[in-house]
Amino acid sequence: MRTGWADGPEFVTQCPIRPGGSYTYRFTIQGQEGTLWWHAHSSWLRATVYGALIIRPKEGDSYPFAKPKRETPILLGEWWNANPMDVVREATRTGGTPNVSDAYTINGQPGDLYNCSSKGTVIVPIDSGETNLLRVINSALNQELFFTVANHKLTVVGADASYTKPFTTTVLMLGPGQTTDVLITGDQPPARYYAAARAYASAPGAPFDNTTTTAILEYKSAPCASKNCATSKPVMPSLPAFNDTATVTAFSKSFRSPRKVEVPTVIDENLFFTVGLGLNKCPKHLNKARRCQGPNGTRFTASMNNESFVLPSKLSILQAYEQGIPGVFTTDFPANPPRQFDYTGNVSRSLWQPVPGTKGYKLKYGSRVQVVLQGTNIFTPENHPIHLHGYDFYIIAEGFGNFNPKNDTAKFNLVDPPLRNTAAVPVNGWAVIRFVADNPGAWLMHCHLDVHIGWGLAMVFLVDNGVGELQSIEPPPADLPLC
Repeated sequence: MRTGWADGPEFVTQCPIRPGGSYTYRFTIQGQEGTLWWHAHSSWLRATVYGALIIRPKEGDSYPFAKPKRETPILLGEWWNANPMDVVREATRTGGTPNVSDAYTINGQPGDLYNCSSKGTVIVPIDSGETNLLRVINSALNQELFFTVANHKLTVVGADASYTKPFTTTVLMLGPGQTTDVLITGDQPPARYYAAARAYASAPGAPFDNTTTTAILEYKSAPCASKNCATSKPVMPSLPAFNDTATVTAFSKSFRSPRKVEVPTVIDENLFFTVGLGLNKCPKHLNKARRCQGPNGTRFTASMNNESFVLPSKLSILQAYEQGIPGVFTTDFPANPPRQFDYTGNVSRSLWQPVPGTKGYKLKYGSRVQVVLQGTNIFTPENHPIHLHGYDFYIIAEGFGNFNPKNDTAKFNLVDPPLRNTAAVPVNGWAVIRFVADNPGAWLMHCHLDVHIGWGLAMVFLVDNGVGELQSIEPPPADLPLC
């Protein structure tokens, strides 16, 4: 709150930290408990630059569930055998899709199912009768992931550093940027069981990494825990099919806040944002064979409300906003799509090419905001994990097809919707979020599949200061990186 200078996305709230330079992020944690994460926010550097950020209850407070015996962070990652920066540079040069990853990882290790990984599988300890807390984080760059543990149930108790009404499941689905806290109980015969993650690939026909990463849930009392276990293979779980949207829907609809919450009911800003891909025609001056390798000689792009977001390069948006410097961004991001169409049907080719720009949408301090996030069927539909910086928001409804205010408003949960910072917008569907704009600054809203943010699936909310110091952004720190 009020420390937008510590948010991190390059050219939005700061200029990037230069090679060899440093910058200290200073912020206060308020009202959040559970699991978040930190990561680089510059091109594809977060492929390897990330970690867990764990917020425990205050001294004297306790978890809203029995204190677990132990806890283990489970960071799901994505690995390329190439330098990820070279992968994204090549895709930018050709206009095509970037090469998919070569492996997924759990806590940096790919696990037993890859050729290269015989020695480094992560062990997650448990013992008979224990209940442990797993803090699962999807840190993968471009892939939503299923996660499960063989023969064990998972009780979800938190997500994105907010507690949830506990519910039990055998499989999680996390989009990049999402975290899920689960309790697991050692109620199976003492042995070794695989924890495994693999892709939820919602875009029909799009290439993806179809490998599986594993860790080992190991009972300390297992007969082989002290000896060499090479002879006994851990029990392998079954994972959902790569395109199992029904499982994803059942899972995402299970999330509730632990009790009745104060959802904004009177709305000041009613916004409707389309999110999805697009294709740019090949510019005449480019060599089509080398520079336009998207479908039919085009270049891939992405947009919100037909605006394809372009990062500035000389100054951050927050600096320009706070200091009144013109020419860095404009404030005319559209509140609704410039043209209405059948978003999830057969979309006319005339709507496939978005307009590039650096546009923000202004919000008055304290305004109550509703955003309908509507997926589109341009080129391919896909589940998009949409993340809003600087805020948690209530996801009050989600569904498939085109959002229909007449019928779909009846589905709104205004009693106990979950509080999240990333909403997985269903494939060829929609999600509705609400929040109060009480954190002044420039806040990026973007798809957390990094290939999409690079293509322009982003926008910025510009939230004004309120009245007095406690409703205003703090001054920029002295060590803020220079461009």
